[in-house]
Amino acid sequence: MEERRFSDIGRVAAIEALYEGTPYRATDSIYFETGGKSYVTSRNRLFLEGLDFDLTYFPLRHLGYRCVSVVSGDLYAELSSPRTLDIRVGISSKLDFAQIKELWEGMVTAAGEHGYKKVGLDLIPSRNGLAVSVSASGETPYGMDRQKPQVKDLICVSGSLGAAFFGQQVLERGKRRFEKDGSQPELEKYKMMVASYLKPEISPYTLSALKEAGITPSMGYLIDRGLADAVKRLVRDSSLGAKVYADKIPFEGNSFELGKELDIDPISAAMNGGDDYRLLYVVPISSYEKLRHDFQAFDIIGHMAREDVGAVMVTPDGLELPLRAQGWNDAAGQEE
Repeated sequence: MEERRFSDIGRVAAIEALYEGTPYRATDSIYFETGGKSYVTSRNRLFLEGLDFDLTYFPLRHLGYRCVSVVSGDLYAELSSPRTLDIRVGISSKLDFAQIKELWEGMVTAAGEHGYKKVGLDLIPSRNGLAVSVSASGETPYGMDRQKPQVKDLICVSGSLGAAFFGQQVLERGKRRFEKDGSQPELEKYKMMVASYLKPEISPYTLSALKEAGITPSMGYLIDRGLADAVKRLVRDSSLGAKVYADKIPFEGNSFELGKELDIDPISAAMNGGDDYRLLYVVPISSYEKLRHDFQAFDIIGHMAREDVGAVMVTPDGLELPLRAQGWNDAAGQEE
């Protein structure tokens, strides 16, 4: 197949070509009207090669899917339904049209799964590797009964933690071995960990499932820099304390086996590993039975507490350890 270069196609024609065969059309105007029944939420993410992903082992289709899924998770944390998506891709000279088309196909797949109505795209030259900027807007209905969090309200997460960090470590180990002696990485044993990093799954049915179960979280966060960071944000924003229990944190089945192999504590990976992209919600204690019987996709890992408690992890033997996270000044409890 003849290689198609951007210099031959042109930016506008390239964008139109990428839209071909998708349910979306090229447009410069990304908006929607709510008719006074809801309000608009917007979230933005920037993904940079060398910092957020390594193209040595990151399939472009997975990368595109991941970028859209992550910003969608930001909307779900706000109980906002995805509506519009605006994407900017900074392209280095080492990537050709076929590769960017692969990236775009992953984006379109995720956009379709999460129900976006309009998707905008622009392509920009980059001297410093691939860069992807994703801006999403969502719609949140007026009149949602979101109460302020109270002491003893439940802290819940939408899936296992630490797996993405472990998956990245497995890929990095494989990369080092390949560079050293050309041996192919053994990924099959830990494929669930690798998949958690490369292609995080955020359910597009989260909000409809909450509504069907009659559960309205008071606060929500996307766990993107580790559980400790999310809990510290929760404590800051709620003006309450929070306790999470180490023995309640959900892990992938072989996390502890891989932890021994890599000399990494799975609890540390969950607390500070990052890239899990799980949802954390605070749910009224009155919804406890519903969570146990009707909404088992979420795990209860802790509860809100008095303000003076701060953000702590409770060990199996009852010790309360203050949570620490990168970017936070532990003495003041504020972001640096």
